[in-house]
Amino acid sequence: MRKALPAKSEPVNYALLLPVFLLIIIGFVAQYGAFHADPAVESVMPLLKKQFLWTLLGLATMFTTMFIPIKYLWKFTPTLYGLSLFLMGLLVKFHDPVMAAATGTKRWIRLGPFSFQPSEFMKLGYILMLAYIVTRRRQRSESPSTLKEDFRLLGELSLVSLPVFGLMFYQKDFGTSLVFISIFLGVILVSGCSWKILTVGFGTLGVLGVSGILLVLTERGQKMLTYLHFQPYQFNRIHAWLNPFEYADSISFQQARGLTAIGSGEMVGQGLTNLQVYVPVRESDMIFTVIGEAFGFVGTCALILLFFYLIYQMLICTLNAKREFYAYITTGVIMYFLFHILENIGSNIGLLPLTGIPLPFISQGGTAYLANFIGVGLILSMYYQKEKD
Repeated sequence: MRKALPAKSEPVNYALLLPVFLLIIIGFVAQYGAFHADPAVESVMPLLKKQFLWTLLGLATMFTTMFIPIKYLWKFTPTLYGLSLFLMGLLVKFHDPVMAAATGTKRWIRLGPFSFQPSEFMKLGYILMLAYIVTRRRQRSESPSTLKEDFRLLGELSLVSLPVFGLMFYQKDFGTSLVFISIFLGVILVSGCSWKILTVGFGTLGVLGVSGILLVLTERGQKMLTYLHFQPYQFNRIHAWLNPFEYADSISFQQARGLTAIGSGEMVGQGLTNLQVYVPVRESDMIFTVIGEAFGFVGTCALILLFFYLIYQMLICTLNAKREFYAYITTGVIMYFLFHILENIGSNIGLLPLTGIPLPFISQGGTAYLANFIGVGLILSMYYQKEKD
């Protein structure tokens, strides 16, 4: 009697799609609350319709990415990285002067009525390129890696990172630079590099981070950082973070109002249509305050648990990856999402300084929203290709 073959599982990872769709729904709910409470918004529906169109585009892009075979993803990774870098380079000539004056950063390209942030696509191109380099280097190495080979790998990764950080320096967008740093560190951590290199590297970054904060807190330190092109608004964000209510009428107005809004939600919230605390840019960087005020401690905990579940499903995909290239890609995507989640929520509740980082699938739609879908599409692609084999 022939032994029955094991049934093949579904090629679509529904366990990963579930939290994504739930977050999209929560995003619409939060957007409605933010727009409904904004006295400058005359009608909520046109703005929600725009969000809906971005969602349709994102879903189409996500599923298109899922069907891309790994051989084409591998083949065109250098091209995608180069194209992303080219779009970033356009900021030198075509950055939006109005947004630059309003935010102090040159991260938006303005082409007629259309504007977008190239750095969001660069994050994905950067993830693919790092994964490509690590995979190629490890495939060439027949024996366990040596310190010499590890330094060569770090050299190659640094070489493709330098133009990215150079353009980020031009944009004056410190918050997004931290996203790239987290992606770089995440890929390095799982690349198999020697623990000696990792210990020295992470130790150095820790010292630099603490030293940077200490420099911001002194007048002489601020002068030194100004020579490195740090802007006054970046210093203000540190002061606002450390003393949000002391400067509530000036530099920390947004953060103080955000903390007040979350606190007013108490245990179960004030209700979606009863938001009383005005918070600037509530529909974007401060969207977590809507959840806090409308649904209280219970609602914010539920959202955080849902994000944890999303990251958990991504981790499972990484651990089950049959191809090394996909494992490094998913690691980069996880670090990308993880940083956005921790930084956005952390800054909204006062644990971290505000850096203008949106909350995945919750903040108002746009280039960053679209990049979220593509990131999930890359992980779905790994799962789909594995089950198809």
